[in-house]
Amino acid sequence: INRVIEREDLSKDYLVLTHLPSSLLSSEDEEIFNAEECEYAAKKRKKDHFRSNTSTQCFYREKWIYVHKESTRERHGYCTLGEAFNRLDFSSAIQDIRRFNYVVKLLQLIAKSQLTSLSGAAQKNYFHILDKIVRKVLEDHQNPRLIKDLLQDLSSTLCILIRGVGKSVLVGNINIWICRLETILSWQQQLKNLQMNKHVNNGLTLSDLPLHMLNNIFYRFSDGWDIVTLGQVTPTLYMLSEDRQLWKKLCQYHFADKQFCRHLILSEKGHIEWKLMYFALQKCYPIKEQYGDTLHFCRHCSILFWKDYHLALLFKDSGHPCTASDPDSCFTPVSPQHFIDLFRF
Repeated sequence: INRVIEREDLSKDYLVLTHLPSSLLSSEDEEIFNAEECEYAAKKRKKDHFRSNTSTQCFYREKWIYVHKESTRERHGYCTLGEAFNRLDFSSAIQDIRRFNYVVKLLQLIAKSQLTSLSGAAQKNYFHILDKIVRKVLEDHQNPRLIKDLLQDLSSTLCILIRGVGKSVLVGNINIWICRLETILSWQQQLKNLQMNKHVNNGLTLSDLPLHMLNNIFYRFSDGWDIVTLGQVTPTLYMLSEDRQLWKKLCQYHFADKQFCRHLILSEKGHIEWKLMYFALQKCYPIKEQYGDTLHFCRHCSILFWKDYHLALLFKDSGHPCTASDPDSCFTPVSPQHFIDLFRF
């Protein structure tokens, strides 16, 4: 209480001193006034810098969040999608090649339907992570198609919200969202102008591999667009990418037999066009998603967390304060859609 009173007295003295002419101040008072003025100005600059630094991300020591099982007042306050986006370490996750696609897909789902449910801090984190993703793609030239799809969905959502809805659902000043939309359009143009650099390498290249190894590489893909893209590199790879058996396996992996019957495409000779069927079915049904690593949910503790496999092997650290006798048996991988569904209440 004494400190509060002293602060109030100092602030009152400061206000009085600022309105006194310099001729009425003694040398000692003038020194005190100058010191107080410099301290006040320094604090104000520091505060303004913190507020204006929109790219700053909120960091937490704990890289996990407790997910309440019931819809309570505590859940609404501390267990929201925005709070989870703040607490979970997505900024570091994009540096891990196993988690990169997972984070991009999650950002894409949020852009489509959950953007307005994010808090102001979560929005700042969202665009901070998005900025790091774009910079990473522009530097290493990996996964540009994923980011193009994400930015396309995000720009479409923002155009609808800014023009049609506006201030009624968007958290923050409408001008900030217009600036964000302009930044997204600039990113799209940079990715559109992205050119892959040809590295001169006198060693072994992809084309030097035997046909059976190249064919084995194609069968490792789970996305048809990756097969088409690789087939455009050389005539040999194009021939392998048109293999009917390859597209048949891909269709059987992603879709059920009943879905084949509804969208059966036959050639003039009566053969099934598996490649055309894959892209036709993809428009009607969701494909299976594969990720190198995902978020995990502990059924025993009701905690959502990243599992660090290196720490788990070295220190037996599960990634969160688990109280189960056998923690690994309680962990469940969480897909991006499941992550969003956890916070719908």
